[in-house]
Amino acid sequence: MGWKRLGCATFVSIFVGVSVPLRLNSTELFSKTSLLAFSINARKAEAERWLNQGIEQLRQQEWDAAIQSSQQALTLYQNSRDRVGIAQSLNYLGWGLYQNGQYQAAEQRLRQGIQSLASVSANQKSYDTQSQRLETQVASYQLLQKVLIAQGKINEALLVSEQSRVRGLSELVNRGDPNVATITAAMAEPTIEQIQQIAQERNATLIEYSIIDNPLAEANQPEELFIWVIEPTGKITFRQSNITQLWQKQKTTLTDYVSNIRQSLATSEWGVGLSRRKIPAFRQLYQVLIEPIADKLPTDPNAHVIFIPQQSLLMIPFAPLQDESGNYLLEKHTILTAPAIMVLDVTRRTRVNRPDSVQQWLVVGNPNPMPGEFSPLPAAEQEAKAIASLVNTQAITGEVATKADIVPQMSASRVIHFATHGIFDEQQGWESAIALAPTQTDNGWLTAREILDLNLNAELVVLSACNTGRGSISGDGVASLSSALIASGASSVIVSLWSIPDSPTAFLMQEFYYNLQQNSDKAQALRKAMLTTMEKHPDLRDWAAFTLIGESQSPTD
Repeated sequence: MGWKRLGCATFVSIFVGVSVPLRLNSTELFSKTSLLAFSINARKAEAERWLNQGIEQLRQQEWDAAIQSSQQALTLYQNSRDRVGIAQSLNYLGWGLYQNGQYQAAEQRLRQGIQSLASVSANQKSYDTQSQRLETQVASYQLLQKVLIAQGKINEALLVSEQSRVRGLSELVNRGDPNVATITAAMAEPTIEQIQQIAQERNATLIEYSIIDNPLAEANQPEELFIWVIEPTGKITFRQSNITQLWQKQKTTLTDYVSNIRQSLATSEWGVGLSRRKIPAFRQLYQVLIEPIADKLPTDPNAHVIFIPQQSLLMIPFAPLQDESGNYLLEKHTILTAPAIMVLDVTRRTRVNRPDSVQQWLVVGNPNPMPGEFSPLPAAEQEAKAIASLVNTQAITGEVATKADIVPQMSASRVIHFATHGIFDEQQGWESAIALAPTQTDNGWLTAREILDLNLNAELVVLSACNTGRGSISGDGVASLSSALIASGASSVIVSLWSIPDSPTAFLMQEFYYNLQQNSDKAQALRKAMLTTMEKHPDLRDWAAFTLIGESQSPTD
């Protein structure tokens, strides 16, 4: 039997032997189309049944049976050309092979699954398809790291960790604005040589964390935490943190533990009275995050340590983590952060390629009125004026600090400082925003989505505002104001990770810019300012919230 198209959309001809063609009207054709769709859906339903059976067999540790079931699901998904289903099947097939000790075969299947997902559009309209794609993508990258570590392929696992971050960041940036390709274009497939070169060029110690979940585990089971240290010499060391103790003591996962800390940080009274006392949460995090690699950290407190957190770890400050003696990490190290090692390559490029003609300082403080129901920030206005006087410029404050006035100046500014309110949208990270004075034509909020449309040439952007460093975690990426600024061309961003009273913030920022005039190293200037603020405002809430993302050096360094 064969099909022949006759150039008419309303009928087809079916030939059986040499019989006369039978013409179908549009209703009959619709029925045939429906039958074909039913057949595809039936195959998908059967594939899902095999997949669920394989998952249950994995939970029962029936590895051989799980491998067979996952293979059956894979075949059916391949027949229906369901790429997300193909990737899901390959992921669980990889789990079975990994548990069976067939590491090379598991690696092959997982790489095939990741490749299958790469061909699925990130702009899928179906929420369910998009959610399944992202979940499968994260799970496949995580399991591939486990498989590689099991084979002793430490460097390859680091590359997979980076690939996961780069892909997540690229998708988030492009989803915010399809025309923005700064991060995507500058980040090809990373190599070990590139990563080592980044550490060597910065004379910095890079520390990359990777949280590995087990999707088959019962609720509240501990994850695994992989840590790579790349020294300034280029030497790479791998360590695995024992976070089982966290689950045993706290009966919680690392992700939930960090979430609980974040909720505490969000309260207005958090950190009051916490000065030089051992704080259990930050002591516990030090044990998990720092102690496994403490011997690889530099002994010179001025040497740069760049943390590359992941998922929930993006939401915590590293400065106030405490050792067994109660000393803060900030007191021993100069700290920076980045969402991926390859982001540091992007920020270096923007720093080196910045036009010499861009020299303007843009200092904004206490727009008035504030949008929404936010109250004025008198100390923020004093902060802006004090900083402006240090660099011989005029602060923009009050009713003239509008989007219409500020946004056009941003692309022509070398340093941009906002002393105002900031908001974070938990559901839509790209709607996170900086408060400016509203007008009859806009509400005053400068959103991360709008920032993506800008072409910045800023050496430094400081968001001296509440919660500006927070972002929505989706896959391995973080959609936030800081990511938007870096994607738009800023090489360094300073943000806060929780709400801070405006008086200590003003003091800290003035100290930072004063230090920056003496020493162009931004990370060292921020560290010194935080230590000075700690002496005057010892409550941990008042000094520990700020973090530097991206470059530490100035273009001329």
